[in-house]
Amino acid sequence: WRTGQWIWQLSSVTPRFLPLCASDDRLVPGKPLRAGTTIVSDGGDFALGFFTTSNSTSYLGIWYNGISELTAVWVANRETLVNNNTFSRPTLSLTNTSNLVLSNGNGTGRVIWTTNNIATAPGSSPSTAVLLNTGNLVLRSPNGTMLWQSFDHPTDTFLPGMKIGLRYKTRTGDRLVSWKGPNDPSPGRFSYGGDPATFLQIFIWDGARPVYRNIPWTGFRVKSEHKYQQADPNASAIIAYMAVVNTDEEIYVTYSLSHGAARTRYVLTYSGEYRLESWSSRLLKWTVLAKWPPTDCTRYGYCGSYGYCDATAAPVPTCKCLDGFEPTSREEWDGGRFSKGCRRTVPLRGCGDGFITMPLMKSPDRFTFISGNESTLEECAAECGRNCSGVAYAFANLGSARSGGDMTRCLVWAGELVDGGKIGEVPGGNTLYLRLAGLEALHGPGHERSNAAVIALGTSVVILLTCIFVVWLKFKGKKTKLRKDNNKITFDDMSTSYELEDGNPPHDHELAFVRLEEIAQATDNFSETCLIGQGGFGKVYKGFLGGKEIAVKRLSMDSQQGTEEFRNEVILIARLQHRNLIRLLGYYGEGAEKLLIHEYLPNGSLDANLFDDSRKMLLDWETRFSIIKGVARGLLYLHQDSRMTIIHRDLKAANVLLYAEMKPKIADFGMARIFCDNQQNANTQHVVGTFGYMAPEYAMEGIFSAKSDVYSFGVLLLEVVTGIRRSFNSQPMVKEHAVPPSWNMWKEGKTEALSDSSIMDTCSPDEVSLCIHVALLCVQENPDDDRPLMSSVVFVLENGSTTLSNPNQPTNFVGRNIEMERIRDDIQHSMNSFTLTEIQGR
Repeated sequence: WRTGQWIWQLSSVTPRFLPLCASDDRLVPGKPLRAGTTIVSDGGDFALGFFTTSNSTSYLGIWYNGISELTAVWVANRETLVNNNTFSRPTLSLTNTSNLVLSNGNGTGRVIWTTNNIATAPGSSPSTAVLLNTGNLVLRSPNGTMLWQSFDHPTDTFLPGMKIGLRYKTRTGDRLVSWKGPNDPSPGRFSYGGDPATFLQIFIWDGARPVYRNIPWTGFRVKSEHKYQQADPNASAIIAYMAVVNTDEEIYVTYSLSHGAARTRYVLTYSGEYRLESWSSRLLKWTVLAKWPPTDCTRYGYCGSYGYCDATAAPVPTCKCLDGFEPTSREEWDGGRFSKGCRRTVPLRGCGDGFITMPLMKSPDRFTFISGNESTLEECAAECGRNCSGVAYAFANLGSARSGGDMTRCLVWAGELVDGGKIGEVPGGNTLYLRLAGLEALHGPGHERSNAAVIALGTSVVILLTCIFVVWLKFKGKKTKLRKDNNKITFDDMSTSYELEDGNPPHDHELAFVRLEEIAQATDNFSETCLIGQGGFGKVYKGFLGGKEIAVKRLSMDSQQGTEEFRNEVILIARLQHRNLIRLLGYYGEGAEKLLIHEYLPNGSLDANLFDDSRKMLLDWETRFSIIKGVARGLLYLHQDSRMTIIHRDLKAANVLLYAEMKPKIADFGMARIFCDNQQNANTQHVVGTFGYMAPEYAMEGIFSAKSDVYSFGVLLLEVVTGIRRSFNSQPMVKEHAVPPSWNMWKEGKTEALSDSSIMDTCSPDEVSLCIHVALLCVQENPDDDRPLMSSVVFVLENGSTTLSNPNQPTNFVGRNIEMERIRDDIQHSMNSFTLTEIQGR
């Protein structure tokens, strides 16, 4: 205790003193925050308060709460210092004009820092400042409008849910700026942020000099960074899911972390390193999972002009010259000095020279970005070829990466090639087409390197075709059976209800039977550290089999539905081939042990992303709309386009998994039923599924059909648009339900108020309105006359419509003329049927 203030020692592992006391998670007018007290987020992860450096200077900051090393992630007054003394203790106040003000002396002294918001009229309802559990300090008006947030003003730390980007119109954006020293939060030399010249890459700068440049954006929406093993050996690996959001106004990157990850952050250090750090509760310190630049070779321009860093070289990355080039100074190059770069072995002759291909390259810097007319690789090549000074080009089709529509990326180089690299099989790699003398000019995208390469390619093709022919002869005419036979599971030993075509083998696809010992080894003997989900059916584990990531679904031995679920999944999923349905890779089924091996989808389930504040930023409107259409296409395939009519019966956000670029796959077919030809509906006394998503006629009377899935899709669609998990009570008779509030707002013409606030900047109002309209049509009470078929839903979502009928008011599940107690009893006796699955990826 010194002069009435608490002193923090930033350079020490433990703070010298703890704060005097902690308040709740918010600041209101009339109750200022003073030195010695803190505001703690609702989940307890972050704290807001004053800390003091070794030079007795106070700063207002946000830091990780509950760890032994004070680690500030945001600092307000970096450029204006507050000297500690008894008479001018710093105070943070929320004014009646909705501004946060940091001042000396109980809010009446010198103003040190302020949010500078547009002042609200005196006498209006007071605003509130809330510290969220993401580490974001948010200032909200009484109606919930966000007036200011600390995430828009980053310091040196990049937290999950934050964004770093650029605005197209002004070419400005926010950057991370390093501390000046280990105990000095004032702005340092280094910064990290987007390149305003290209909008396609991110740099680390030392002042105005580039230090490191990442791989230029190739159009991905979401990608998984490398898996980083935590310092604690029993902890699962951390995955950082990077996402790029590209709208007409801005482009930015954000990220989230895999489920169960320890406290993890990106930070730009005072020495100029950009690090991914994770807090080790075992070592009680921050451990470095990755850093950039990772090696000297990857520093900006380290290999000189026309040189590149080969990150695939063993044992360490090393500089090499591009094909057709040699070191400018062989003596310096051999001595490990590469700054003079490389030179051509044969000078260019002119426009008649052709191009060679260099695959898996990091595109060099100083390119010209050309989009629009160059919509194909050939047109990009022609653009480079028209300029005789063009030395290289690269092409990428970004698809619908920007909300405005299709976009291609043609990069052309007319000068020196600087800061290239060979990166191997990692996301972001490009094929670089490099102009060389002595090659015949091509109108196409590239040129073969030699006749030997052509001969080798031809030989490989012949061998491949031969292998395919031999395999075809081996399996030609084989019928499949539902039993273990030569380590395969096949499908014609089944009951009549599962047969597809009389007298014909139902499918020629064979499924691998995997030994129990192999599965146990792949999941570390079903270790809890590999557990990624569980529900009424059993548990799901992540593992590695044959060098690939897998998800193993282990059906519970106590579940009465285990055998039926196992049969359903094996029979159904192995037969179904669609990009929006989960893929089954193998199985084990002997005795009481029943195991299903699925493809592993690292982006997890839709609900894990949609209802997590730190991850929902990955789901901009265009991504959500793509998910909606993907799920709709998957349902259409089940109902109409497959060789069977399949009713899923448990469609919900937890059963939609996300793979590359957040594309959806419908999962969990344990509750599914197959309909015979011309069968419209069925009746059961054994209601299964998840309340809230259930159609009323199914939940109350046991009647289900394809229109039951349509109802579930409507509820799911509302959740995707609103971003809100509705409270689904487990009793079917309650009045609380997800649908009626949405219908009421639609009826009152308040459709825009239904959309998730996190997608307001990226959404298309027309598309949002269309989705809400379609959802409300899907959840109408009368399944036969009012609810549309999935074929109509897909058509409307893909093509739009201005002639949709108005939806009727949906039911509340109240007042139905049924035997309530009987239904309740039936539900009580079939609790194993309810799937409340929380899957984080498989």
